[in-house]
Amino acid sequence: MKAMILAAGRGERLRPLTDSLPKPLVEVASKPLIVYHLEKLALAGFTEVIINHAWLGHKLVSALGDGARWGLKILYSEETQALETGGGIKKALTLLGDEPFFVINGDIFIDALPKMECLAAGQLAHLWLVDNPTQHPNGDFALLDGKISMVGDNKLTFSGMGIYHPNMFTQISVQRFALAPLLRDAMKNGQVTGDYFGKYWCDVGTVARLAQIEARETQKGK
Repeated sequence: MKAMILAAGRGERLRPLTDSLPKPLVEVASKPLIVYHLEKLALAGFTEVIINHAWLGHKLVSALGDGARWGLKILYSEETQALETGGGIKKALTLLGDEPFFVINGDIFIDALPKMECLAAGQLAHLWLVDNPTQHPNGDFALLDGKISMVGDNKLTFSGMGIYHPNMFTQISVQRFALAPLLRDAMKNGQVTGDYFGKYWCDVGTVARLAQIEARETQKGK
């Protein structure tokens, strides 16, 4: 299975750090955020990683290179205009191939990757959900008996990690589109499975949350 790291976001809420750096190169405990992902993907047995980029993307390519230092092969999908998450994945399909692939947001911080799942026949996606953080108390989706739905009590938050079948994107004719509407349509048809992710997870969306993770990692290193 191939992996894709979504790294094309502008990172407005992390300014001024992202005025001169693409968001994935912002450091936690002297290591770029995206390097934590690369290390975990290599440890989990992935060998090929696709990274999309836009804002200051040349700095990302220069910093990471071909991925050989992590035992990986990194390929890049350059975006010259805003494509949103769905459009970014669709543009990278020529690199991702015809089989299901794992996608992870470049701006989350985790201690470990989830256990990879195989999509059952007819399924289009498998998502991991987490406890609702304080900045998103109402959650996104309900998880019941291994299926994910828009309807239900005790909704959880989408972690930004999922496995997708390329068929989910190939029928979309436009270049720029969001991922959420595709997921909602697939959920209505019972084509999205899911799991609860109970390990450490944080959306690195603000300078304050970045500082929290920095303090946590620094303490761990003592």
